[in-house]
Amino acid sequence: MQPTLLILAAGMGSRYGSLKQIDKLGPGGETIIDYSVFDAMQAGFGKAVFVIRKSIEKDFIDVFADRFLKKIPYEIVFQELDLLPEGFACPEDRTKPWGTAHALWVCRNVVKEPFVVINADDFYGKQAYQVLADHLRQNPEHESNNFAMCGYKLHNTLSEHGNVTRGICKINQEGYLESVDEQFNIGRDETGMIVSYKDEENLVLLPDETVSMNIWAFNPSIFQLIEEYFVRFLEKQIHLPKSELVTPQLVDQIIKDGRGKIKVLHSASKWFGVTYANDKPLVMQTLKELTNSGEYPKKLWQ
Repeated sequence: MQPTLLILAAGMGSRYGSLKQIDKLGPGGETIIDYSVFDAMQAGFGKAVFVIRKSIEKDFIDVFADRFLKKIPYEIVFQELDLLPEGFACPEDRTKPWGTAHALWVCRNVVKEPFVVINADDFYGKQAYQVLADHLRQNPEHESNNFAMCGYKLHNTLSEHGNVTRGICKINQEGYLESVDEQFNIGRDETGMIVSYKDEENLVLLPDETVSMNIWAFNPSIFQLIEEYFVRFLEKQIHLPKSELVTPQLVDQIIKDGRGKIKVLHSASKWFGVTYANDKPLVMQTLKELTNSGEYPKKLWQ
């Protein structure tokens, strides 16, 4: 069975200032989503699922209709605040999304095969898709809770234009994830050291720490776990306007509860993304260099 690529593209782009999902960054006007789908198809993925907001559906279709939407089976799933498990209603003053775990949960009735989930605004590189696709083929669905992630070195994932959030990974000797420690407000200090800035005491981080960039390989069994943990989250935090359940937190709890295990795989490909508007020139330059070197065709979809 060919794996599915699930792309989380419902973000609001508040720090970026516009819809990153459809911003033209490649030399031929490609978006990062274009490169993600291209790389996944090369690795043998057979379907794409896009999680977006209803309000951007027309823009999304207009941009991609003549690109990969003609080349791979796909489905669109909407992530809206009022889509919640039975028995819960969205508070009237809620404006913030419920988090990436919720974005996965809304796909539970659409994704029936092993899948890899990614962020729409992150470039992961060809090898990441290949190693995760290989893992899914080697661990068929009956080993349902044998999941995986692709990790990156912390120093290769920072932005020069603002601080970022990263999931710091603790890995055991067998190469499985032991925990994910979500660290916020990470950047370099005046000496060049990498620091997670905190109110109480700043935490110095090692450059070679393995971090999660939210590229995960799951089997459909994950959806039942997501619903269980999301319901627990809502029971405790539904009335907190800024609360959210993100995938690293979800995975960390699954591991601690002994409900699944995560193999940590690595890619030599370089990760980059567009968190801030000032990241855009560097991303455009990098994509141009990858194209000029022959890594990608000059016109991606021809």
